[in-house]
Amino acid sequence: KTAVLYFVQKQEKENPNFIEENLNDLAASLQRTIVNILMKNFLKAARDLNIKHLAVAGGVSANSLLRSELMATANNGFTPFVPDFQYCLDNAGMVAITAHYQYLEKDFAPLYYEPKARWSIEE
Repeated sequence: KTAVLYFVQKQEKENPNFIEENLNDLAASLQRTIVNILMKNFLKAARDLNIKHLAVAGGVSANSLLRSELMATANNGFTPFVPDFQYCLDNAGMVAITAHYQYLEKDFAPLYYEPKARWSIEE
């Protein structure tokens, strides 16, 4: 991301309309690069751990390029699982709907609970 930022800043100095004139190419190139990196790491982990079933979930699973790349792993001996598009929810949305139903049930945490970004299994 930082390399893209520096590249765009440099180009904008030469052409103030650079982003506007190249937005589609910039977005497509960044998407392709990110998907390539994700798939490379995904497949390396699967091979290293001898995993044959691959799944993707959350908001990222709505990305059409990532979905098609994951489905293509079937040609390499993997069994891909990609949720229907309607189930590709962002985690924030899932947290919000859970909170909504807990609110309706008056299922509140005590005020002395401290928020923690990461909870250990023992807690």
